[in-house]
Amino acid sequence: MSAPSMTLFHNPASPFVRKVCVLLIETGQQDRVALHACMPTPVTPDADVLQGNPTGKIPALRLADGSVLHDSRVILDYFDHQHVGNPLIPRDGCARWRRLTLASMAEGIMDAAVLVRYETAMRPPEKHWAPWLEEQRNKIRRVLAELERDAIAELASHFDIAAISVACALGYIDFRHPDMQWRSDTPKLAAWYAEVSLRPSMQQTQPPL
Repeated sequence: MSAPSMTLFHNPASPFVRKVCVLLIETGQQDRVALHACMPTPVTPDADVLQGNPTGKIPALRLADGSVLHDSRVILDYFDHQHVGNPLIPRDGCARWRRLTLASMAEGIMDAAVLVRYETAMRPPEKHWAPWLEEQRNKIRRVLAELERDAIAELASHFDIAAISVACALGYIDFRHPDMQWRSDTPKLAAWYAEVSLRPSMQQTQPPL
């Protein structure tokens, strides 16, 4: 087995990183990538991550030639062009735009959930902005309601970019915001998530306790 040719700047607590790791496992590419642990925050960027990635965000992927890809959506698209199986991001047509739209809805959940995490974990309680926090949570609730209403059959049809993104978003809510108790309002989504959570790719990428 050859040594990994690429480096993924990685924090297992990040839902954006988890999406990439799930896709790597699903497409059999995990041995091509070395994981470089890092823990950047909005106020303490990681010097290694900043090289070739001025925003300092993770995931970031350093390729064999030293160039860096960043943003999980870019990295997912890159890896989906590197395997021989069926694409997990449809290449064209209505299916492409629908699956990417569902994935974008999941990204919205992640963005809001991470913002709530930063606000509540990094800022003193007396500086928390309650209306802002509640609206971030409302964003999550609205997306979950839309998925429950209109997307269960689509998510269940194929574990692709849309399903991976939604599953990782739900996993992050459970990890960082268990108080939201989202399952009671979205039972069909909860049943779907219980099933896909058993996939090896999901089991192997669970965030640390």
